[in-house]
Amino acid sequence: MDMTENPRTEACDEPRMRADARRSRAKLLEAATAAFAENGADAPLEDIARRAGVGIGTLYRHFPTRTDLQAGVFRSQVDAVCATADELIGNVSPEQAFAGSVRAIAGYLITKRGLARALMDSLGKDSELISACSLRMRDTLDRLLDHAQQAGVLRPDVTAHDVLRLVHGIVMATETAPQDTDRLLGMMLDGLRAGSAAGGVRSPGAGSRTP
Repeated sequence: MDMTENPRTEACDEPRMRADARRSRAKLLEAATAAFAENGADAPLEDIARRAGVGIGTLYRHFPTRTDLQAGVFRSQVDAVCATADELIGNVSPEQAFAGSVRAIAGYLITKRGLARALMDSLGKDSELISACSLRMRDTLDRLLDHAQQAGVLRPDVTAHDVLRLVHGIVMATETAPQDTDRLLGMMLDGLRAGSAAGGVRSPGAGSRTP
């Protein structure tokens, strides 16, 4: 009977609809991430929908305002960086985990050019989104630093704030010369290794070296 068949049909269709919606949302976030990185936080929404292969109506169903889309991209990028760090900590050496995560953070900073400022203008710098993402990023960096410093491969005087400032500086300095970003990050990582300066832990016999 119709009254018994329709609920079963809807129940079977609903998970598939949710899966389709998740795929559309993921495509929109991916397209928006690329568009914001290329054209700034004011990139045309129609272009983002086109990149994602969906209609503008689908974009608005998932993200009713530009700020909602910007917030979704911002949060997804923080999630990606933190997930990368977690994976590296569990699978590679402490030095490799730190270096890989630093490069992931650099990629995140490149992607979010202008995005954080747009969100702070819209939501305020003390908004739940900005505060929660900043705290999560700082916690992830603290774990990375502790992991590397406990292993003796990173200077003990380095802080999460130091790393963020250094990476941010490199990203800003190479905005018009992105081909230099990785080389400068490598130089920065060399400088942060244990024993690389007076504040670091020196290896045996390193006392006579010039810092």
